[in-house]
Amino acid sequence: MENINSNNSADSISYNRILWPIYFLNGFQSIAWGGIIFLIVPISRIMWPTEPTHALEMGILIAVLSWSASVSGLAFGHLIDKYSRKKIIVIISIFRGLAIVMLGFALEGGGSSSWIYFLVFISIFGMFAGLSWPAVISLSNDIVPKAFRSRFFGVYEIVRSLTMTFGFLIGAFLVQNGLWRQYFWGTGLGILICALIFAIHNDEPKRGAQQEELLHILKKKDVNYDFKINRETMLKTMLSKTNKVALIEGIFTQILMGSINFLILNLIQNEPHNISEFSTSIFMITFGLTGGIVGQLLLARLSDKLAKERPIIRIPIIIVAIIGGLFTFILFFFIPWPHLTIEQGKNVAFLMALPIIWLMGSLFFSSRSIFSLYMVNQSPLLQEINLPEAQGQIVSWNQFLENFGRGMGPLLSGILLAMTSMNYQSTILIIALCILPGVILWGFAIKWFPSDAYNIREILKGRADILESNEGVSSPSDHQIKP
Repeated sequence: MENINSNNSADSISYNRILWPIYFLNGFQSIAWGGIIFLIVPISRIMWPTEPTHALEMGILIAVLSWSASVSGLAFGHLIDKYSRKKIIVIISIFRGLAIVMLGFALEGGGSSSWIYFLVFISIFGMFAGLSWPAVISLSNDIVPKAFRSRFFGVYEIVRSLTMTFGFLIGAFLVQNGLWRQYFWGTGLGILICALIFAIHNDEPKRGAQQEELLHILKKKDVNYDFKINRETMLKTMLSKTNKVALIEGIFTQILMGSINFLILNLIQNEPHNISEFSTSIFMITFGLTGGIVGQLLLARLSDKLAKERPIIRIPIIIVAIIGGLFTFILFFFIPWPHLTIEQGKNVAFLMALPIIWLMGSLFFSSRSIFSLYMVNQSPLLQEINLPEAQGQIVSWNQFLENFGRGMGPLLSGILLAMTSMNYQSTILIIALCILPGVILWGFAIKWFPSDAYNIREILKGRADILESNEGVSSPSDHQIKP
C-alpha cells in the first residue's frame, strides 16, 4: 500500500511539473473571460455612464463571446488532432492577449461606438478561445495518468476559479476607481507572458502515451501513434450514444448556467439592492471560492477513487451535480434580498453583518461545491470513450454546443426580463426547465457507456498490434482499424 501511494504521488508531481505553465496561462485567460462576464454592469457604464445597464446589449456581448468560441472550435478543432498542440496554444494565446490589450484603448462614454469596439475585440478574443480548451483536453489525455484525471481537471478549475474571482476583485476595484484601462492592459500582457513561458518550458508529448493498450509500445523512441480518424471510425466512436448524450445535454445545461450568472449579477448590482461590484467579488471569494475548492479538489479526489475500477460511476455523479448544483443556484432568486442604498452596497462590513448574506453564502457554497463535480467528471468520461486522435475534435463539438447554450443563456435572459418586466423569479423558472433533458439523457447513458468504452479499448488493442508489427516506422494515416 505504501508503494502504491508513493507511485501515485510521483505521478501527480510528474504531470504537474510538466503542466504548471498551462495553469498560469489558464489563470490569466480566465481573468479576461471572467472580467467580460462578471463586470457586465460596469462595462455598460463605461459605454453609457449616465444610463441604466443596457441588459440587451450586454447580453449580446456575452453571447458573441461564447458563440465566436463555438464557431472557431467547430471549424478548426480538427487541427488539434493533426498538428502540434503546443504551437496551437501559443498562437491562440498571442491573439487572445492582444485582443484584451486593445480593449484598454476603447473610447469611454462613446455609447454605441464603444459597444461596437468592444464587440469586435471580444469576438476576436472568443474566436481564438475556441481552440484553447480542446487543446488542453488533448494534451492532458497524453500527459495525465487516468487515475489522476479528475484531480487534474479539479486543479485546473481551481486555478480558473481563483484567478477569475481574484481577477474580478481586482478588476472591480480598478473599474470602480476609473482604472479599467489598466485592468485590460495588465491582463492582456499577463496572457502574452504566460504564452512565452509555455513555449519555452513545454514539449509536445506523444499521442496515446497514457492509454494502457499502447503504453508498452509507445515507450520506444522510434514508435509514434499517427493514426487518423476516417468516416467509419468517426461514426462508431465519436458519434457513439454516450458522446451524443454529452453533446446534446451540454446545450441545455449551459443555457441555464449562462443565464444564472447574468441574472444574479443584474439582480444584486442594480436597484433596489445596489450591491457594488467590489462587494460582490468579496462575496464570491468568501463563499464561492471555498465551495469550488471543496468540489474541485476534495470531491475530485473522491471521484477518481470511485471511478478507478468503475469509470461508469462518473455518470451518476454528473446527474447529482446537475440537479443539486443548479437547484441551489435557483434558490438565490427566492430569498428576500435587502433593499440597500448605493453606499450600503459598497460597505462590505455592513453587508457581512446581515444574516441574509450568510444564507446567500451557504447557497453559493453548496451550489459551487456540488456543480463542480460536473466538470471534473465529464471531461475524464469523454476521454474514456474517444480515441487519442479524436480528443480535440470531440471536445470542439461539445464546446460548440455548450458555448452556444452558454451564449443563448444571457440573450434569452435579457429577452425574458424585458417580456416579464424584470421579473427575475419568473425568468429563472422558465429557464430552469433546461435541466430536464440533461438528467434524462445521462440516465440513458448509464446503459450505453460500457459498450462505448469497450469499443475504444478493442480498437486501441488492434492499433497496438499494428504498431508492434511496424516497429520503427510511423504508423501511416491509412492504417485504420475497422470498428
